[in-house]
Amino acid sequence: MKKLALLLVFIISITACSEKESNLTVSGEVKGLKKGTLYLQKIKDTVLVNVDSVVVDGDPTFAMETYIESPQIMYLYLEKVDNNRYDDRIDFFADKGEVTINTNLEKFETNAKIVGSVNQEKLIEYRKMISRFNDQNLELIKESFEAEKAQDEEKLMEIDKKYDKLLKRKYLYTVNFAINNKEHEIAPYLALSEVFDANIKYLDTIYSSLAPKVKKSKYGEELKDFLKERRKQEKLEEKVEDQAMYQNS
Repeated sequence: MKKLALLLVFIISITACSEKESNLTVSGEVKGLKKGTLYLQKIKDTVLVNVDSVVVDGDPTFAMETYIESPQIMYLYLEKVDNNRYDDRIDFFADKGEVTINTNLEKFETNAKIVGSVNQEKLIEYRKMISRFNDQNLELIKESFEAEKAQDEEKLMEIDKKYDKLLKRKYLYTVNFAINNKEHEIAPYLALSEVFDANIKYLDTIYSSLAPKVKKSKYGEELKDFLKERRKQEKLEEKVEDQAMYQNS
């Protein structure tokens, strides 16, 4: 009986230790929403999972809580009664503390106003600039379509060169933005999400510049692991190329 009691105490203590107190609150309002369910989501082991939810029934305000180990991208997902899944998920950079998200039902994602962490402010700043690159890219696509229609090969070659320059500018801007924000977790996040296929020397430069606390963060650790795999892959490719050259010599 005594052993059973000790076992129960042990199980309870383990359970209590595993349940961590919430350190992130996400609240706000979805104007025009009468009925639906809001989910707070994050990516865990490459899978999108729900960490909290709230049913909306008349009152468009909401509040949800969770625990996060490190600043990371999270999502506010709206499951409406009409089951329309378009424009229903907002991504934001969460950090310990409070995040406020105010939006409306008609344009749930595009009209979202998010106030929270410094990383979120930096993400908004980055995306504002990137939208300009994207606008230029769309213009080049339009020009390319018209050139193909006119069978203008010279114009197509010119557009290809413009596209390559635009892509390089976009990559260099992202790399410089990450380095200039080395004190924040958005730096390794951008390296992983936006320029993961860039020359490894750029990714190395970003990682080397990171503040110690950022290197220990979720995305800092992921960037470290990613670089390790990239180096292994590149060494393997070099070995294959060397063998091919030896066989052809």
